[in-house]
Amino acid sequence: MPKRIALAADHAGYEDKEKLKKTLENLGVEYTDMGTNSSESVDYPDFAKKAAEAVARGEYDQGLLVCGSGTGMAIAANKVPGIRAAVAWDENIARLAREHNDANVLSLAARYVPFEELEKIVKAFLETGFDGGRHERRVKKITEIEREDLTKTA
Repeated sequence: MPKRIALAADHAGYEDKEKLKKTLENLGVEYTDMGTNSSESVDYPDFAKKAAEAVARGEYDQGLLVCGSGTGMAIAANKVPGIRAAVAWDENIARLAREHNDANVLSLAARYVPFEELEKIVKAFLETGFDGGRHERRVKKITEIEREDLTKTA
């Protein structure tokens, strides 16, 4: 179980983000709420970036993002080197994202998944570790792609 979570949402995910705080507290997981702080329209990349960069810097063990579909925030978070954000719409995908991909950020779909399921997805993600083994080679290749991209732009 991770110790610290960077938690963020856009306006579509705001209400579920607020509810997930209780879930995290019940699991004994510390979190920092990185916004948004209302259901007024905001730009999701701003909040995804803030949480993802904090995870990439090692200030947090993992990130938890909530937006309408989960996709926009995952795309934005994955632009941050060192982040492997996964969208999970059920518990099995959340487990596989951790076991096989060593995902360090989970992105959730507030508009399409009932809150009771979101809680189960979060719990599965947080309680699952990386399997390593054959998956480690593949995750290292993801890091190599990031490094190649960074050297091309330098």
